[in-house]
Amino acid sequence: MTFWKVREELSGENRLRRSYYELLRDELDALMMQYALIDSYTRFQCSKVAFPFVEKRELKPRARIPDVEYECQNAFLVLFVEDTIPPEHKKYIRFFELNKTTKANLLSSKTLPLSSNKFDRNQKHLESLQFPSFVKALLPVDYALLIQRDPASKARNRYSLTHFHVRVDWPIIEAAENLARDLRYISKDIFERGDKYAEDLQKKFFEFYGLPLMAGGRRTAAIVAAQYLRQLSCISTVYAGSSETRGLIRISERGVSKTILMQLSKDEMQNLAATNHISIQTFTKNYVVFRSRNQGVCIFQATYLPTDQARPPDDGKLREIKPDLSWQTVGGQHILPKPGVWKYPPLPFNVIYS
Repeated sequence: MTFWKVREELSGENRLRRSYYELLRDELDALMMQYALIDSYTRFQCSKVAFPFVEKRELKPRARIPDVEYECQNAFLVLFVEDTIPPEHKKYIRFFELNKTTKANLLSSKTLPLSSNKFDRNQKHLESLQFPSFVKALLPVDYALLIQRDPASKARNRYSLTHFHVRVDWPIIEAAENLARDLRYISKDIFERGDKYAEDLQKKFFEFYGLPLMAGGRRTAAIVAAQYLRQLSCISTVYAGSSETRGLIRISERGVSKTILMQLSKDEMQNLAATNHISIQTFTKNYVVFRSRNQGVCIFQATYLPTDQARPPDDGKLREIKPDLSWQTVGGQHILPKPGVWKYPPLPFNVIYS
């Protein structure tokens, strides 16, 4: 069950906080796309390795993703929470004094290129000019980064990267049980209808979040964290990048999206520009992140929606799972403007089933 409220149910104070959170999330979206996609592509080029573009079939719901790890692909996990996670949740979202982003903890982490003479304690705040560099220094560290409202900022809402090396220790079976209970496939226990039924529910848990069964570590941690954070009285966003998916997975109250780099031919770019009433020069300047003579590399985003089987039933009654029915469908397909582009919107581009 989700406990967060939609905007119309919030107080004026919390509506302002929601607006600020969403504004910061837009900036974080761009930062995550830059790191997951553009920086990864650059690493492949510098290593003289051909970039493994994601195939259209990999973007279909229930698709199988090739189990190949690419060393040049940036992998990471970030949890961005609208409020402050209460201490009682530390049992499953592991954030302690030991992994707070204090000077002492960061300097003791040998993976970080930090100097004790140049440490800026304000760089962990999202409004800091140094924040993007600070995040990029921490993203390669194992496990997750936690960004949340600074509990000390009572007079105003300030968001900070409060913890690094955060582990998500909620068992997968409990996450699947929690989802199945919300969707009324069980009343209490995941094994109440037998082992086979419990196994089907765990498979559907992965499908609900658009992953193949038993996906790699960071992706599994991402969906478990997303399901756990649904219990909080605020919204949250989970960003994940993995060496297999070659893209950015984003899970929020709006659902799941996958953002990748896609190669477009000269004809495809000209058709896109003409359809959207812009010149090819404007399209190239604002949407193409890498260019060759006859092709352009653009950012493509697919958003996914839950089907009726993945929504709570209207009558609230218990129901039987039907494994053959899909729990996810494609909602939107767009070419996104480059990070930092202000004027131009995403362009519809339906290619997954073409």
